[in-house]
Amino acid sequence: MTSRQRFLSACACQPLERPPLWVMRQAGRYLPEYRALKAKSSFLEMVRTPHLAAEVTLQPLRRFALDAAIIFSDILVIPEALGQGYKFREEGGIGMEFRLENRAQLDRLDPSAVAEKLDYVAQALALVKTELKGERALLGFGGSPWTLATYMVEGGSSEDFSRIKELFFTDRPFFEGLMEKLTTALIAYFQMQIRAGADAIQLFDSWGGIIAGQDYEAASLRWMRAIIAALPRDFPVILYAKGTPSQLTDMAFTGARVLGVDWTVDLGVVRRLVPAHVALQGNLDPVLMNTTPEIVRRETTRLLETMRGTAGHIFNLGHGIMPQAKLECMQALVDTVSGWR
Repeated sequence: MTSRQRFLSACACQPLERPPLWVMRQAGRYLPEYRALKAKSSFLEMVRTPHLAAEVTLQPLRRFALDAAIIFSDILVIPEALGQGYKFREEGGIGMEFRLENRAQLDRLDPSAVAEKLDYVAQALALVKTELKGERALLGFGGSPWTLATYMVEGGSSEDFSRIKELFFTDRPFFEGLMEKLTTALIAYFQMQIRAGADAIQLFDSWGGIIAGQDYEAASLRWMRAIIAALPRDFPVILYAKGTPSQLTDMAFTGARVLGVDWTVDLGVVRRLVPAHVALQGNLDPVLMNTTPEIVRRETTRLLETMRGTAGHIFNLGHGIMPQAKLECMQALVDTVSGWR
């Protein structure tokens, strides 16, 4: 069985001797080869240049025996394609070209040509697909409408997300108009990624956890459900929403084949709560990758044993790998998962 077959079998909740492994946000400053490339090209240049994005995507797979690659890109390419660009602030965080505040700005956002404007992502996917030769799975991804809306309405990174929450409560027509445009854009974007060779799509609701529980359906879940429904039937979609443990049961009925789970919940308990036909991904604490190989082996084994006897588990971190991650810890993780039976 190839790594790609193992990954897709896990998505379909078929029994396996060991879970497949990939790592969220695989590219990063923990890889010396990435740092060398970053010294020559900015992050945005790498995102927008297909051969550079493909190179960054493949770097972790050359070093580690991972079962899947996730394309190197950024969730904010969608607002940019709609007409709201972004940059990285000197003091840290994201800064949008403008803050979305009025109907005229909303009306100018245009989702009609998203696939054409983001063709560089399709080109990068095609390059990686060729290099993988069908042996490892290739993942595309994008941010959820809610998560993208937070950046667009706040004007960038935010500490309290007050503006997007106020918009949700005080001007629902404006909010829903924005979400409809984002949903339309993401459907076209994901369909493009699938045509370019993606074996699965990961949908990141990174800021889903800031929504009050009773509002999660209206603010985020309904829009993600619409996106999944518009993709090919039974195509593997991994839905990851950070900080939303109380929503996992509802998320299991969105049509997603896999639920990504953050590190704050017991994955074994989640397995008993979520329907058996929905696979789970996760959920080692990323901070462990900054410690020692011995700790990583111990905690990885403990998580694997929690899931023993269950089908449909994709081993992953509970969030993106950190820049401080140690190569020896990453190797210990890969060796432990690969050798577990």
